[in-house]
Amino acid sequence: MTTTGKLTTGLALLVGALLVYGGPAWSGSKDKKEKDETKEAVEMSKTAKVTIEQAIKTATEKVPGKVIEAELERKHDKTVWEVEIAGADDKVTEVHIDADSGAVIDTEEKGAEKKESKGKGKAKKD
Repeated sequence: MTTTGKLTTGLALLVGALLVYGGPAWSGSKDKKEKDETKEAVEMSKTAKVTIEQAIKTATEKVPGKVIEAELERKHDKTVWEVEIAGADDKVTEVHIDADSGAVIDTEEKGAEKKESKGKGKAKKD
């Protein structure tokens, strides 16, 4: 075997060993994170008074369109339903619904810096 062949074989063995022994470390931390997120979601679902169906209904009344995702999250220091809606204008808007009261907290166009908060809008100057 030539020196180049030995070097290539050695390098291949080294890379293989790193993948075999390094792989479980990546998957282990990823699995733990997913388990923690799942546990948190289950805990939030136990305390949420508003169902996903109710949150979706409220969100689509606020922002008409097709619901593409809905999930329970921790935002605004409370448990909220985040409902993503694709509108007729091809924009995606997140509608945050309070999981306790069912009230719309705010809406946010994805990718935009503007945020419309309930009761926090500024009056236009003429």
